[in-house]
Amino acid sequence: IQVGKPPVRPQKVTNRGRSAVPISTLNSQSSDVPEFEPFGAPGPRGFPPMSEYLDIWEVDMMRKPDESNKQEHHTMLFNSDHLLVRRGQEFKIKIVFNRPYVPATDLFAVEFVIGSSPQYSKGTHIPVFTTKDRQSSWGGRVTDTVDNAVTVGITPAANCIVGKYQMYIAVKTPFGIRRTRRDKSRELYILFNPWVSDDAVFLDDEAERQECVMTEIGIIYHGTIDDISERNWNYGQFNYGVLDACLYILDRADMPITSRGDPIRVTRKASAMLNSRDDDGVLVGNWSGDYTYGVAPTSWTGSTEILLTYASSQTPVCYAQCWVYAAVFNTFLRCLGIPSRVATNYFSAHDNDGNLKMDIILDEGGRIDRSRTRDSIWNYHCWNECYMSRPDLPTGFGGWQVVDSTPQETSDGMYRCGPASVQAIKHGQICFPFDAPFVFAEINSDVVFYTRDKDGTLVPVKVNRTHIGRAVFTKSPGAMTRRDITDQYKFPEGSKEERTVLEKAEEFGCPREKADLPAGDVDLVLPILELSVGDSFELSLEFVNRSGQRRTVDAYISGSVVYYTGVTSSEFLFKNPTVTIAPNNSVKESVAVESKKYMKSLVEQANLHFIATGKVQETGQIVSAMRVVTLHNPKLNVTVSAGGKVNEEMTVAVEFTNPFTFSLEGVYIRMEGPGIMLPMSKYYSLIPGNSSLNWTEFFVPQRAGSRTVIASLDCAALRQVNGTASVTIEP
Repeated sequence: IQVGKPPVRPQKVTNRGRSAVPISTLNSQSSDVPEFEPFGAPGPRGFPPMSEYLDIWEVDMMRKPDESNKQEHHTMLFNSDHLLVRRGQEFKIKIVFNRPYVPATDLFAVEFVIGSSPQYSKGTHIPVFTTKDRQSSWGGRVTDTVDNAVTVGITPAANCIVGKYQMYIAVKTPFGIRRTRRDKSRELYILFNPWVSDDAVFLDDEAERQECVMTEIGIIYHGTIDDISERNWNYGQFNYGVLDACLYILDRADMPITSRGDPIRVTRKASAMLNSRDDDGVLVGNWSGDYTYGVAPTSWTGSTEILLTYASSQTPVCYAQCWVYAAVFNTFLRCLGIPSRVATNYFSAHDNDGNLKMDIILDEGGRIDRSRTRDSIWNYHCWNECYMSRPDLPTGFGGWQVVDSTPQETSDGMYRCGPASVQAIKHGQICFPFDAPFVFAEINSDVVFYTRDKDGTLVPVKVNRTHIGRAVFTKSPGAMTRRDITDQYKFPEGSKEERTVLEKAEEFGCPREKADLPAGDVDLVLPILELSVGDSFELSLEFVNRSGQRRTVDAYISGSVVYYTGVTSSEFLFKNPTVTIAPNNSVKESVAVESKKYMKSLVEQANLHFIATGKVQETGQIVSAMRVVTLHNPKLNVTVSAGGKVNEEMTVAVEFTNPFTFSLEGVYIRMEGPGIMLPMSKYYSLIPGNSSLNWTEFFVPQRAGSRTVIASLDCAALRQVNGTASVTIEP
């Protein structure tokens, strides 16, 4: 080793000596197929003229949105000039020859090629024949013949590779095979097909298919279980360039082309690629509140800008939090044809030591010890569900699968999660791949309060078995309403089935707190509060004594500004009253909270976390109560001009009034709408206190029907301000 010289980096290792040809991992690259492939060496004068043999004059891909291919394959909404079809279902092309086609003597094939090293044995070079006596893995037939034109019906295999193919027409002559030249107009995309029973993603429910594949506008639920909020999102899976961006994600992951027909592998690979933690994936996570070098997660209104930016810049996009990861992942899945939806779990456990216990440590007096309490309870957490069969699992564990691209824990060395069977999670069968124990703990953990003695011993003093996984919500099919799917993840709290499931999960390595603590006779109740940003309020705690004797409680009341992940930003309130309660009676203890105490330290999503604990002097019982309050933000007022028609100019106006006495600085407003408006943004350096702004833009709608415009306002002092407007566009 030579001291003082930097180490020499090894050169990138090639596949030479390991495989005959490189493994094809890029859908964007493909090899040219020779125009003429001779059967043998030519004679001394070369090959004779081939004018007497069949020749191709024209190929019609029948790719217009109103033609049968896109209509029957449910791809008419894609903003693409190429043919897009779904596997396992017949599509048609029209070939015009130089003369009438004679089936007895004229032999031709339609060839499909994908990837850089196409091979018949790998399913990356597929010839399709039109005669019954010679068929490949894809079906082919002549459906119509008129003069020189022949219409061919082609049925891709229901398990074929999903991606972008090149198509050639090959004609057999006595001297060899001659083909059409490569032509971009004959490129086509083949997607997953939830309408065909032989496809692994088949979903036998038309309402669910329409919602989970075709719907472009979604609702993502956030806030708290006591005060659920909604966020509209434009998935934009049919927008121009989005499909190519989704395929680029798989290319960037170096995913072998031959694996791209398996939805299990595709979703698992994508769950890693949607975050940038270890593979320069799509989105950079940031929960710090400082978004100087990117876009705040609360500012995004849709997936289109994120995906197109990633594909064009080839660098991760800043920034995201769980709902952004879930929303963009949802776009990816729906774009490729995998039925998917965003689910929100309220009070989601993020445990640091892999069990079913969320540990809250108290000191000997009953006050929470924040320095030793490491586990966090997210107010909510968003993930995705996708629908597919699971041939790798026992019968009954197909259907909805959890996939999660928010980087929380590593799985097989990468930040990813799933697909994990929802049925397996519900029944405690967490031994099955992938990552079922992690998801199971997110919705089934117990909150365990421990007291820490002076010698460091932890003694459980209270267990709350119902706080975690209080509810799981998603959008209802075909409606802008909420759907409770908690019963798909867990049996009712306290039921015999739930106990059996927890025992089963424990067999697979998920231990839980078994301490059977005696029921106390003092309860502590925190009220439900609905507040707006900037409100002063009174917090009223109720101590209830259910015994026949007087009780005295040494209480601790703490109020903190927290991130939605449950992580404390700063404490703004602390009181330690001693409360005396008469037998079979209750006492209310009120604490006044002025807005100036929390406003200066308020972080995004404006969550206040109140936790009250105490110790009963007479019995040593620990009492506790927790409440998360999400402060409501002002709204954006969005209005769209009436009487809209396709391809006719319209206007949209966004209005906002700053309700505070202080100015808002560095304000970004974004808006977009599927089928009518691509993402737009505007920057305001300053909005003075109690003043208003009005931003008007022109747009030209491209599609008829009921449409929605989504807008957001975001700045460092005020996050998560949203507004929507609906409009009907006439043809």
